[in-house]
Amino acid sequence: MKRFFDIIVSFFSLLFFAPILLVVSVIVKLTSAGPVFYRQIRVCKNNKDFKIFKFRTMRVDSDKLGLLTVSGSDERITKVGYYLRKYKLDELPQLINVFIGNMSLVGPRPEVRKYVDLYSPKQMKVFNVKPGITDLASIEFRNENEILSKVDNPNQYYIDVILPKKIEINLKYIENRTIWKDISVIINTFKVILK
Repeated sequence: MKRFFDIIVSFFSLLFFAPILLVVSVIVKLTSAGPVFYRQIRVCKNNKDFKIFKFRTMRVDSDKLGLLTVSGSDERITKVGYYLRKYKLDELPQLINVFIGNMSLVGPRPEVRKYVDLYSPKQMKVFNVKPGITDLASIEFRNENEILSKVDNPNQYYIDVILPKKIEINLKYIENRTIWKDISVIINTFKVILK
């Protein structure tokens, strides 16, 4: 049922957002050097690697300088990228990941291997389900960049404080997930973006 829901919603969402996807693609290409999409390797169900689709919001090879962005003023972020991130438009291409089946609309946000290698055996249970475009942890930590910008060591704070809390929220979601709960998460995500 969940897969059927993902296919139907992602298909019609891609059709609905096609004009926006096209316009953003052109703007990204015209305003900074590099590809339209950023294809980062993340970890999905069963602890397997996959490539996530996102609109590129940073200069090419910026991820080599660090995986975390701690504020909107990060010099690696392009001018257009700032607004794409602010309104979550950079995440729209992940509907492609949902449609082809390596992501779901709702599920634990896919993490990079660097941080997954730090998970405990209990935390690894988040890989019993497909990762999602949105989840309860994303709503809870919607101001993550702002939090990280206020600490001395953002990377360590993410590992020690934020990541464990996100995983805990996602493990609780996995235990009680339903289509109706997923719909609620999607609605609340839109509410957060619109605010």
